[in-house]
Amino acid sequence: MSKVPQKEGKDVEVSLRERFEFAIVWLAISFMRLLPRAWARAAGAAIGALALRLLGRLRGVGERNLKLAFPEMSELERYKTLRLLYRNLGWQLAEFCLMPGYTPESASRFIHYEGLDNYLNARKRGKGVLVLTGHLGAWELSSFYHSLMGMPMGMVIRRLDNPLVDAFVNRVRCLHGNRVIHKDDFARGLIASMRAGETVGILMDTNMTPPQGVFVPFFGVEACTASGMARIALKTGAAVVPGFLLWDETEQKYVLHFGQELEVIHTGDPETDAVTNTAAFTAAIEATIRLHPEQWLWMHRRWKTRPSGEEGIY
Repeated sequence: MSKVPQKEGKDVEVSLRERFEFAIVWLAISFMRLLPRAWARAAGAAIGALALRLLGRLRGVGERNLKLAFPEMSELERYKTLRLLYRNLGWQLAEFCLMPGYTPESASRFIHYEGLDNYLNARKRGKGVLVLTGHLGAWELSSFYHSLMGMPMGMVIRRLDNPLVDAFVNRVRCLHGNRVIHKDDFARGLIASMRAGETVGILMDTNMTPPQGVFVPFFGVEACTASGMARIALKTGAAVVPGFLLWDETEQKYVLHFGQELEVIHTGDPETDAVTNTAAFTAAIEATIRLHPEQWLWMHRRWKTRPSGEEGIY
């Protein structure tokens, strides 16, 4: 065992296995960076296709989730959706490897904004902006591009299990002024950011457990969902703006779309308001997924936590 220093001032023990894992990741990324972007994306797509075939358990979760969310889908449609999803994930892997070399000019050749005024107008209010997002499209590239264009933001993330990989990934994420807010410092970090008028993106589409999570409908099925964004918005008056970086097949480009600011309901009952607003935010994510089902992370066990007395889904 050896130790790796962290920004928080604490040393984290790193095992030989973790060092080996990091070496593999570093070599793979270094190789991908040598390739032209088109070749890197082709390699990423090939990796995605291989993962679809080899990772049967994850594919099974994806099929179960699609049956739950889109019961009208045929088996062939579900397979096609998952195939395109894995292709998109492979592309995102390639983009992440290449991100350190991107400039505003080069990235703008294959990414453009839509609805940027929705974000800028919300920011002008000066109470901070919470960007409502999820594991949809190219989420890693979205915050990176936003910072590359001169608008850095905070990102609420979960630490990766391997501390060496975690530190490496965060260095790439933060090359142009972004900063990481870890989930274990979620509330304090978000409140400070909103009071400073900053922007923070939150991936609000993962399974949670009570009391951090509350049950709200997601594709018509109760899903335990993080209520932190709603509570922070209620406490600080921050604007909530949906933001997703989606692949447009017609344009063959990514589109970073900011939707209209969402209304935050205030009735004076904090718990009721937290659930009501969490449900509204979740509905906004669902609406976007319905438009682009092949770009959401269906292999995530989104409905794992069940209300008391209900049988498990997975």
